[in-house]
Amino acid sequence: MSGSLKSSIAKKVAMALSGLFLVIFLAQHFFINVTSVFSEETFNELSHFMGTNPLVQYVAQPILIFGVLFHFIMGFILEIKNRNARSVSYAKYNGSANSSWMSRNMIYSGGFILIFLVIHFIDFWVPEINIKFIEGDMSGLDAAGNYRYYDHVVHAFEPLWRTALYVLGFVFLALHLLHGFQSSFQSIGFNNKYSKALKGFTTAYAIIIPLGFIFIALYHHLNQ
Repeated sequence: MSGSLKSSIAKKVAMALSGLFLVIFLAQHFFINVTSVFSEETFNELSHFMGTNPLVQYVAQPILIFGVLFHFIMGFILEIKNRNARSVSYAKYNGSANSSWMSRNMIYSGGFILIFLVIHFIDFWVPEINIKFIEGDMSGLDAAGNYRYYDHVVHAFEPLWRTALYVLGFVFLALHLLHGFQSSFQSIGFNNKYSKALKGFTTAYAIIIPLGFIFIALYHHLNQ
């Protein structure tokens, strides 16, 4: 039992650390993408740097992909483990009395985010990998000799259905972060006088960052 408890705690800590890593990446991803609203040139330059820098491509990118896969796989493992541990069925159970809707449905919000990420990779990551590593073109230029990154984003948000899908994906991301970001700190033992301020920060982050992504998607869709 002691070994099982330690294993469960270790999984939760690993889950929390991978989640915090992805939160950092999410912020960096947002601050690059939001430049597409204010400056096409800046967005193109930042995108080209991130897309051709060897440290980013051959070190950071594989770590990021591993982090995404690890976080989701570990989440599903912990969910299955928790469900199997409930060997006793109670006649009455009021889940909302002890936990929030977000905490009880993390597996569903996470599952939708995973589907959304696959679509996002197909829209942006797969074409870039094909151009850079299959076709061997690292210039970042289109047929007219201009950087292709900004135009790619604009065209991606042209269809209403894709824009709506992205908006829905970011809504689920906000719901996932509202519980997951704060609970990650609890899982690693962060509980002191700064906990209240941290809760305010994680809540603000969980709302502002997804709203920012929604703003980017709607901006490019409405400015076609």
